[in-house]
Amino acid sequence: MTVIVQKFGGTSVRDADARTHAINHVKAAVDDGHQVVVVVSAMGRKGEPYATDTLLDLIQFPDHQVTQRELDQLMSCGEIISSVVFANELRNQGVSATSISGAKAGIMTTSDFTNARIEKVNPDLIHTLFNTNQVIVVAGFQGQDSFGNMTTLGRGGSDTSAVALGAALNADFVDIFTDVDGIKTADPRLVKHAETLKAMTYSEIVHLAYEGSKVIHPRAVEIAMQEKIPLRVRSTYSNDEGTLVTSKVSNSIDRSIKDRLVTGIAQVSGLYQINIDANDNLIQLHDEVFAKLAEANISVDFFNISSKGITFTIPKDKWQMTKTIMESMNLSYNIEEDCAKVSTVGAGIQGVPGVASKIVTALASHNIQILQSADSHTTIWVLIKERDLEAAVNALHDIFLSKKGD
Repeated sequence: MTVIVQKFGGTSVRDADARTHAINHVKAAVDDGHQVVVVVSAMGRKGEPYATDTLLDLIQFPDHQVTQRELDQLMSCGEIISSVVFANELRNQGVSATSISGAKAGIMTTSDFTNARIEKVNPDLIHTLFNTNQVIVVAGFQGQDSFGNMTTLGRGGSDTSAVALGAALNADFVDIFTDVDGIKTADPRLVKHAETLKAMTYSEIVHLAYEGSKVIHPRAVEIAMQEKIPLRVRSTYSNDEGTLVTSKVSNSIDRSIKDRLVTGIAQVSGLYQINIDANDNLIQLHDEVFAKLAEANISVDFFNISSKGITFTIPKDKWQMTKTIMESMNLSYNIEEDCAKVSTVGAGIQGVPGVASKIVTALASHNIQILQSADSHTTIWVLIKERDLEAAVNALHDIFLSKKGD
């Protein structure tokens, strides 16, 4: 029998009604003759009893005294509870099912607590359990290191669990179920007329994911791309096929692909732009600044180095630590607070003249100042003030993706 993997996020398992919709998808796959691995997140969001953030509130996170190892033990509880509840409800519906932890599913990780990386997956127990069960429900977001410690995979880690298991089991495909009907051309909270994409490539979605689209975790896409596992991003609440993510999109799958220059617009808010003035020893300045930021585990983005100094962006919550580092080095600097990065993503951008010009014109027509810009072969980024975010995303969506821009 063929194996498929179905992943259900927190909103898809938050209550009995949501789980009923999820279970209907599982039953449909079983009826189609598949053996099914279900990967579940913790139930609900902050404030609901077993959500990850609710568990963290028990230790007054982030002002806590537990170790990172203990933090992983706490955070992994939500998915364990979710897997048992889901398996129980499947059995109540007449489906033979059992639940296991990520460790029992064979997910072996590094010892980087709260943000571990999967090193390998040994699915032997899952194969054994399939002898007596139609469905195996796995607690997502977690694994085990070589010392037997429980580890978690970082925010969005259940997506990564699902795709890694799909690769290890040679699954026909992995379904990522969520509360939207697929991957949109932009954030529907900002762009009311954003459209659902029928299909896209791994390269396109991984760039969208890294640039702020929160439908699927970037690490999950990277594994799928490496292992060539087809993904489908679908709604828990409908039978639509959602968005297919694969290595090559044919016109028979998505007839809009032929002339698609841009796939989508993504955004990241809550950024600070830092400008450090040059000093007499510019090379040493570059080396010391980035070395100290790395030691403090501060990831910088959007950086430019010139004879005038260094410019880069950081998340807002890293500002105080960054400020301490710069002042300890007696650096002269200025900051631009409350910034946002807007990304125009598309495999069709490469080698096409005029794309940057359209972006500049679209933003200028709305009096939106560009603070910084950068580009790659699939993405053009602009840094703007956060107050202009909604207007900027809509302007770019209109010029590249909306029928109004045709």
